[in-house]
This record gives sequence, structure tokens and C-alpha cells, in this order.
Amino acid sequence: MNKYSADVNISLKEGILDVQGKAVENSLHELDFKQLSNIRVGKIITFNVEANSKEEAKTIVNNASKMLLANSITEDYSIFIK
Repeated sequence: MNKYSADVNISLKEGILDVQGKAVENSLHELDFKQLSNIRVGKIITFNVEANSKEEAKTIVNNASKMLLANSITEDYSIFIK
């Protein structure tokens, strides 16, 4: 078995109000960073996964993301395997 590093990037789906992102955007504008907009705040979950191949590792991480890591109703996620 090989050991891979996995990153799962989770963000709110488009159209869902990102209250935290809006608060960050407002604060940045007050600090005179008015050229920054549409700020979205998400999370990254990083861990190791043991699998026979990179494809199998991605399948395992995808299943974990669907079942627990991301809320499929309000969040999207992307997976990066290294």
C-alpha cells in the first residue's frame, strides 16, 4: 500500500450567503482594500490516506467527503491527492 496526502477544499455553494466571507470583505474594505470583492471563506481538511493507487485514494477521500466531511446540501468540495 502507498501513502498519499489528501487535501479536501470545502466551500459554500454558489448562491448561499457566506456571512463570514462578507464580514471579511467589509473589514478589508475598511482597511482600504476596496479592490477585493466576492470573498468566500471555506476550509481545508488535510490528512493521509493509504491506498493501492492514486485513483483508489481519491475514491476513498471522495466517499469520506460525501459521507462526513462536506454537507452536500450547502457545500461543494474538491479533492487534491499528492
